[in-house]
This record gives sequence, C-alpha cells and structure tokens, in this order.
Amino acid sequence: MASSQKLDQKGVLLEQFKETRNRTLELVKTLEKDDFVVQTAVFMSPPKWHIGHVSWIYEAIMSKLDKSYEFYSKEFTEYLNSYYQQFGVPHDKGLRGVISRPTVDQLFQYFNTINQRVEKFIKSQALDENAIKVITMGFHHECQHQELLVYDLQHLLAEQYRPVKKEIADKPKENDKKSIYIKGGIYEMGYNGKNFCYDIELPEHKVYLNDFKMDIFPVSNQQYLEFIEDGGYENYKYWLSDGWEKVKENKWRSPMYWEKINGEWNVRDFIGIRKINPNEPVCHVSYYEADAYCKWAGKRLPTEAEWEKAACWNEEKQEKSIYPWGNEEPEKDKCNLLESYYWKCTELGTFPNGTSPSGCQQMIGDVWEWTSSEFIGYPGFKSGFDEYNDKWFTNQKVLRGGSFATPKMSIRGSYRNFFRLDERWLFSGFRCAEDI
Repeated sequence: MASSQKLDQKGVLLEQFKETRNRTLELVKTLEKDDFVVQTAVFMSPPKWHIGHVSWIYEAIMSKLDKSYEFYSKEFTEYLNSYYQQFGVPHDKGLRGVISRPTVDQLFQYFNTINQRVEKFIKSQALDENAIKVITMGFHHECQHQELLVYDLQHLLAEQYRPVKKEIADKPKENDKKSIYIKGGIYEMGYNGKNFCYDIELPEHKVYLNDFKMDIFPVSNQQYLEFIEDGGYENYKYWLSDGWEKVKENKWRSPMYWEKINGEWNVRDFIGIRKINPNEPVCHVSYYEADAYCKWAGKRLPTEAEWEKAACWNEEKQEKSIYPWGNEEPEKDKCNLLESYYWKCTELGTFPNGTSPSGCQQMIGDVWEWTSSEFIGYPGFKSGFDEYNDKWFTNQKVLRGGSFATPKMSIRGSYRNFFRLDERWLFSGFRCAEDI
C-alpha cells in the first residue's frame, strides 16, 4: 500500500511539473526571437533569462537532494543564478540583457534537457516527504517567474504582445465602494491547510486585532484620479519622506503606464492605449503612492493580519478558510488570475461569487494589495530553503491576494508577496482600512 501511494505521489509530481512547464512555454510562444534578448530596465529581465532560470532552479534542487548531481554547464549556472551565493557569484541582474551567450536556441535546448532530467529524477529517486516538498517548491518558484515574466512582457511589449489565449471578462454587477466593520480580538494568522505553502506563511500564530473597517473593494482608478486632480503628487504632506524624494527624483505624476493624451488620462497595457477605465482597480502604484492616497483620504493601509482576517475568517462559524470563498481551488467565476486570460484588471464587482465571509470582494486576483506590514518572519519562523525567502527580511513591504498574472496553483489567502516600497512595475494596487 505504501509503495503504491509513493507511485501516486510521483504521478502527481510529474503531472504538476509538465503542466507548469507547458504554461511557461505558452507565455513565450508568440514572441519573436529578438524579443527574448531585450532588457528594457534594470528591474526587469529578458525573457530568455526567465526561460533559463526556471530550468536552472531544478538543477539547484536536484543538487540539494543528490550530492552526486552534476550541473549542465558552469557558464549557464553563472548566467542563470539569480542571487544564490551558495552556487557561486551571480551575474549582475541589471546586465542580463547584454549577454548574447548562451543563445536563445541554446536555452530552449537546455529547457528541454532539464525537463528530461527532472522527469528521470522523479521516477528513479526514492523521494521522502522533504524531497517532495522541495521539488514542489520548484513548481511554485516557476509560477512566481511566470508572473514576473508577464510584468516584464508588459514593460517590453505592452499591446504588441500576442497572448496564445485571450478571454473577455463578463459585465460586472453593480457595486458600491463602502467599507465594512470587522470585529477584532485574537486571530490565528498563517497557513492552516494541508497542501504546499512557503515557509514564510508559517507557523500559524496568534495576533491581537482591534475592531476595524475595511473597504469592500480595492481603490478604483476613479478614486485615485481624484487624488491626482486634488494635487496629490504635488503636496509633500501626504508622503513619507522617502516617498516624497522618489516623487521628485522620478517625476511621478500618476501610476506607472498612465499618460495624458489630449488632456485625458490613458493607460498603455496589454489591451492597448486606452482611456482609463474608472471602475477598474488602480494598478502599478508603489507602496509610497498607496500610503499617500490613504493619508489624503483620511484612511490607512491594512496590516497583513487585518487583510487576512477580512479575506478568510468566518466570524459566524468561527473558522478560517484557504480562500475568501472557502477551501475550493480558484475558478473563473470567483477571481481573475492568469488562467482567466483577461490580460488586465476586471471591473470592481465582477466576482460576487468570490466574496469573503466579511463581505469584501476581489481579494484574490486582479491586483496585489499593499499592506502596511514589514516583511519579516513570523514568530517561530524556520527556513525551508537556504537563501530563498528569509534573506529578504528587510526593507520590504508585504502584499496580499495575487494579480491577474498569478497562476492559480500559486495563490492562497495566506500567501505573502513582498517588494521594495518604490517598486511599481508589478501589478499592485491596494484597499483602505480605518480604525474604529
């Protein structure tokens, strides 16, 4: 019986691996060869690097599990290593686009070779619980890079990108932009399921919350436009000191990708150059911008504990779920994730079936939501993989909820994303909270 269970586990691993790898290939299927080598900014990576790196990480994992494993190429490791000092000195991130070798063709050959190696490894190795967990982490790491790749394709190509799949969002239901009361008290924060999660989602632990109010929806383009038109980017009093320096240094006047054409605000994204849709969540704002808006509006950003309670806690049943709608995996009628293939934010009110027990909507998908919480380990944190998450426990803020570029296997109510306070090329928005 035990051996058949292991065979089943290996079958599941192989299926997840193939599905994940196919999704990566699908994202780059329509690119021209010239597209693969371009790096448009120091914060993004050329598509060919993503293709190589998500393959190389499996080599790093196999070398951890099998000390006799030999890497494919020293040259490839030097180029594809992102920040793991244990595997040598990584190549400068800002210079990934100036390297012509390995070539695009060589990296696709490498991609296929690593596919064969991983499949052979899974089939031939005796995999204990830890090995299965680390290999599964490789799939989730690839999901993270699929999302990063979409950010980079937006910066590189925008409306010139031709997705393999594209759907049209349903017309949203009516919505209001009110906030709701959420009871405070002791809340157990963190992942409480039985499937994969990252080490930074553990351990589940008690926090105390005061009563608070949370907006039902993320802040919309219309609401954010009011902040802009009221001089939000011109008045230092709304901004943190570092944020105000960034506004002046970078000449910020609006969210990233917004531009004025004939006196009207437009956005350039995967859909094209189009007028700002007032009822979409505001996207591509930094933590500094989210914080400044909240101060202007007389509100504040929620803590990540408040966000999680608003998303996943059922006060009536006194229980927590994995997602706002329960423990069932995400489906297209509940949220806008990568597999929805809308390639943009949907309007507020599109997913009433995804409403949380507290009454908040669109907490999963569309835009990552900034919180006021510093990215640090939970009390009792134990690292699950060297140099993966815990090396970033400084100068980052936590975001929750996923975006329209997040693969559905990669998101949970307890998932903690993290970015620096001035970054805004990611699909980031926010919702407001208030003290009572």
